Formats: sequence, structure tokens, C-alpha cells
Amino acid sequence: MRKLEFIIESKDDGVKIRSFLKSFGVSTSTLTQLKNTENGITVNGKFARTIDTVHTGDKLNLRIENRGKMPSPVKMDIDIVYEDEDIVVFNKPPHLPVHESRTHIGDTLSNFAAYHLGENGAFRAVYRLDNGTSGLVLVAKNKLVAAKLAGRIKKDYYAVVSGIVEKGGDIDKPIARCSDSIIKRRVNENGERAVTHYEVISVKDNTTLLRLNLETGRTHQIRVHMEYSGHPLIGDTLYGKESALITRQALHCKDIYFTHPITDEKMHLTCDFPDDIKELI
Repeated sequence: MRKLEFIIESKDDGVKIRSFLKSFGVSTSTLTQLKNTENGITVNGKFARTIDTVHTGDKLNLRIENRGKMPSPVKMDIDIVYEDEDIVVFNKPPHLPVHESRTHIGDTLSNFAAYHLGENGAFRAVYRLDNGTSGLVLVAKNKLVAAKLAGRIKKDYYAVVSGIVEKGGDIDKPIARCSDSIIKRRVNENGERAVTHYEVISVKDNTTLLRLNLETGRTHQIRVHMEYSGHPLIGDTLYGKESALITRQALHCKDIYFTHPITDEKMHLTCDFPDDIKELI
């Protein structure tokens, strides 16, 4: 159970609890959860309703349930880059799915999260990385944190692509499903808008290391856009071709930037390149 305390300031004097919590980022579903939790909302130690008002100096306390649906726990050797009461950030290895699926049961990041967080935890990945993509995955420990972080994390991806990319740029091309595949995507004017920004970091042996940022979060966006640009990712068998140098697409989420949903601290977390990408660059 996550416990939060707010000291009401003069600017919020006379405000309804519901309005105060909404302004903090508490969703309707989390408000419902709080109302259904014993002493989920209290003011100065006494039970309170969301329609009640608070006044300057009041102590508003919340008890937020962390528990949620979890897969079976599995112990794995996965680095934890950062953890506190509200979030945990894993360094996902390549060839590891984030979520369980019909073809992956018991061999995903969610299984390790279930082992690490225990029976009172829940797996709420704020974003997903492809099976073959390595790097940072942020998991929220309760619904409030998950809602406040959704769409608010800046990620620096690094990719090794084929050919020489002479300068950075932007790709603003919509992406849609391929009609003959449930997995593959392509640039299509009838698709959803997708914007990728990229910057050249280094060049070696007819390959280029790029740093990329996404304005949108379409499935396979980096992989699709780089194929469209004529520079598919090294090792990407879906959008490029096999490579003797690496057994998956050379894509790594190295840095994330966000404002902590509870403390408002500016956060920057980073992890090193895995060995296979180190060898490429």
C-alpha cells in the first residue's frame, strides 16, 4: 500500500478533495479505488469523501493499492537501474519480451517483475520495447503513478543502421499495418502520424550510429522509418536482412528523462550498451 500525504496550501483552501486530486493527476479509476479502500482518503486522520472540502493546513492522506494482476514469478539475471516506492526501472536484455503472450509464457520481463515485486506488486510497464530491443523499461508500482507518467517520458534510442547517414534529420511519415501481416508495419499515407528525429553520432565500416527520439509511439516506428529512409537497422530481419555481426535489430533504449510523478524531481536514468552493440560501434 502506497501512502501519500499532502499539506493543503492557501491556494487550495475550500477546494473539494475530488478537484484537488484531479489536479494532481489522480484518474477517475484511481479515485474509485480510493473510495473503495478502507481509509483510502482521510483528512487530519478522519475518513473523508471526495466531495468534502479541504482547508489551509489540513493533512490529506491517501492509501493507494499497489497490488494487481501478475504473471507467474521467475528469477532472472536482470539489472535494476533505479527503484523507489513508486517506480522501478529495469535494463531489459535483448531477446526478452516485455509481456507474456501466446508464444511466450514464463520467459518475459513481466515474470521477473513478478519475482522482484512479490505478490503485493503489479506489472504496469509505462511503455514497451520490442522483443529484440534492449534498454530501459520503466514500471509504475501503482495506478496513480502509471497514469501520471503515461506519454511523459523522453527516451533516447541508439541504433546502428546500414550505410552512411551524412546528417541528422526528421521523418514525418504515417505508419500502418501491412495488409498481409499482423506484425509488420509500413509507411502508408492512410496510417497514423509518426514522427522520428535522428542525429548522427558516428560512422564506421559503412554503418552509422544514430541517436533517435520519438514524438509518437507507433509500433516498430524506428525500424519502419529507417527502412523507409534507406538505412534499415543492422540485424533487423523484418525490415532489413540478417547480419553475421548481431542476432537482433541493433536498437537500444539508453537514456530516459522524466519528472518524478510524486516528488516532481527531474530524473535522468541511463544504462550502458550491451556487448553486441558495443562490438558494432
